[in-house]
Amino acid sequence: MASPYSSLPPTNFWRSGVAGAATGDFPGLVRPRFPITPQMRIATAGSCFAQHVGRHLRSRGYAVMDAEPPPPGLGDEEAKAYGFNLYSARYGNIYTVRQLLQLAREAFDLFTPGDAVWRRGDRYFDALRPTVEPDGLSSAAAVREHRAQHLARVAQVLREAELLVFTMGLVEAWVHQPTGTVYPTAPGTVADSETPDDIALQVFDFMDVRADLIAFRKLMKKVNPRLRVLLTVSPVPLTATAMDSHVLLATMYAKSTLRAVAGRILQDSPAFDYFPSYELIAGHPTRGRFYAPNLREVTAEGVACVMRHFSAAHGGEVAPDEQPPSTAAAAVMDEQEAEERVVCEEMLLDAFGPQSSGAR
Repeated sequence: MASPYSSLPPTNFWRSGVAGAATGDFPGLVRPRFPITPQMRIATAGSCFAQHVGRHLRSRGYAVMDAEPPPPGLGDEEAKAYGFNLYSARYGNIYTVRQLLQLAREAFDLFTPGDAVWRRGDRYFDALRPTVEPDGLSSAAAVREHRAQHLARVAQVLREAELLVFTMGLVEAWVHQPTGTVYPTAPGTVADSETPDDIALQVFDFMDVRADLIAFRKLMKKVNPRLRVLLTVSPVPLTATAMDSHVLLATMYAKSTLRAVAGRILQDSPAFDYFPSYELIAGHPTRGRFYAPNLREVTAEGVACVMRHFSAAHGGEVAPDEQPPSTAAAAVMDEQEAEERVVCEEMLLDAFGPQSSGAR
């Protein structure tokens, strides 16, 4: 009897699919469920890594939507400081799926948030996107007026988009207990709630995140049935955790949960697909070289690697800045890996004695 593995393609085996692949380049890694073309109306949202995706898609000529462009005369850096040119609407970072679902429901008058205006001194902030007005506004009424205009733009994006690229980032959120309102930041981070005792940490589990994605899809089928969703998981680690846990463990829990949900949701609905930006950046085959020295920020080389795989999978031309590293560069990386291995073994010897270096 033949082994069930005997007829599988090379990409199904670690030796040929990963160890034998070019450095940072994994042919066959991405198998699109549906085509993505430059003509499609694409919306972007999610955690901070989604900004890279949107910016690169736009630079490659894709029709990335922007329903809230900056006013004329505002410079690029100032525009970004006020939440412009980051996503398809001026909603700031959307860290959790629950926050995305809540925004969609609010945009279509299906949800009214509680404790939605926070203060810092005599300035007022939109608690659901507190960073888009760094200095706040002059009154609570002004905040509510700005938010009404914003929600109209969000509804426009969700009605007209053909594809939503959504980057999932966190499972931790601060929630207003009486109403279930989810905030992107905790009270006191940017501004202060008048009822902080009503706000508590909530950690969403696999079932929560999956249910929220299914609920979002159900809502979209009513307002824009043609919308498809390309999910990614942010490779950016947590800045901090409010869980009773080391931040490394909390990061691994969050990313593992989100990645597991992404895998399952593809079984639940053909309207979803997944793009492995997390694996390309954070996976150990890339040896951590796509992170800046702080081990959080993704480098330009890392973003280029992600977009190279995207272009290759969807039939686009691979741009010069997306090219894989040269053979010489790969040799340097192999030399660095050898040096790191020696250092690691020396550390093990110092800590555990000579028997440890050969242990497995």
